[in-house]
Amino acid sequence: METRIIDSRDDFVQWAIDRANAILTDEGSELATAARSGNEAQIGETAQALGQAIVDALLEAFDGLVGDE
Repeated sequence: METRIIDSRDDFVQWAIDRANAILTDEGSELATAARSGNEAQIGETAQALGQAIVDALLEAFDGLVGDE
């Protein structure tokens, strides 16, 4: 994902919307596909990937708030 400068609350809101949309498009669709197949191992793997994508996004936001010190 490209680096984005966030100068305002509106910029942050737009980043969050874009990031959530990307996560749901990629990882959420994989989880839905796995759920349709009924393969428990695949469901577990894709659920883990969805959770990791959420954690990564939160860390990305936190790192942006902390800045360079």
